[in-house]
Amino acid sequence: MTTTATIALDELLAAARGLALAGRWEQATGLLDAAAAGLSHSPTRAVLALAAAEIAVDSAWYNGNGDGADRLSTVDENALDDNGRWDLGFARLRYEYRGKMRKPDPALRDRAERFIATAPDGLRLGWAHHYLGLIYDNVLEDRAAAPAHYERALANAAGDDLLRREAQRHLGDHAHEAGNHAEARERWHEATALGARAGLVAGTLSQQVLLAVLARDTGDEPGAVALATEVHRWAEAIGAARIAQTTSDFLQGIDPTQPPPA
Repeated sequence: MTTTATIALDELLAAARGLALAGRWEQATGLLDAAAAGLSHSPTRAVLALAAAEIAVDSAWYNGNGDGADRLSTVDENALDDNGRWDLGFARLRYEYRGKMRKPDPALRDRAERFIATAPDGLRLGWAHHYLGLIYDNVLEDRAAAPAHYERALANAAGDDLLRREAQRHLGDHAHEAGNHAEARERWHEATALGARAGLVAGTLSQQVLLAVLARDTGDEPGAVALATEVHRWAEAIGAARIAQTTSDFLQGIDPTQPPPA
C-alpha cells in the first residue's frame, strides 16, 4: 500500500538543512531530490534544487564531495524569485571561492562587493561581508583588509548562530595570528558553542581543532593531542574526511592555521 503525506515547503527545507547540519549530507539532498522528483519545472522545484545545491556546496568543506557544480548548474534560475536568484548567485560565489583559495583573483572580490551592494536584507548582507573577508584572507592574501568585514558580518548576525559562529571563528584566527591568545580563546569558545547550538556537527568538530591549536601554542601539548585525537575519531565516524585529514596532520605536528607550503 502506498501512503502519500503532505508537508509544508518550509518544514521540508528546515528538515533537510537540519540533516545537513548534522553531517547527514546525502540524506539531506536525497530528501530534497525525492520531494522534487514528482514536480515539473516550477518555483517549488527550483527552491528544492537550490537548497540541495547549497547543501552540496557546504558539505564539500567537510567531506570533499564534488557535485556542487552540477547541482548549481541545474537550478532553474528563471523560476526563482529575486531573493532566490540572489541566493543562487551567492552559492555560486561560495563554490568558486573554494576553488580560488591561494590563487589571487580580484574579480572574485568585485563579485562579492556586488552581493554586498544588492543584499536584500541584513542577514544576507552579513554573509556577503563575511565572504568578502574570506576572499581578502584566502584569495587575495590581504590579511589586514579582512577583519573589518568579519566585524560587519558579526553586526548583522542577530538571530543567526551560524553567521555569528563564522565571524567569531575568523576574528579569533586574526587574534591568534597577532599572538592574542586570550581573545582568540574567547572568540573560539563562543564559536564552538554557537556551532553546537545550531546543530552544526562537523563545524563544531573543526572549531575544536582550533582549540587544540591554541592548547599547543600555550604549552598544553597533552591536552592538544587528546582533543585532536577525539576530534579525529568523530570526524572519521561521520565521514568528514577533510577534518579527519586535518587532525591527522595536526597530530604529526602540522599547524592547520598556517598556509600550505608554496
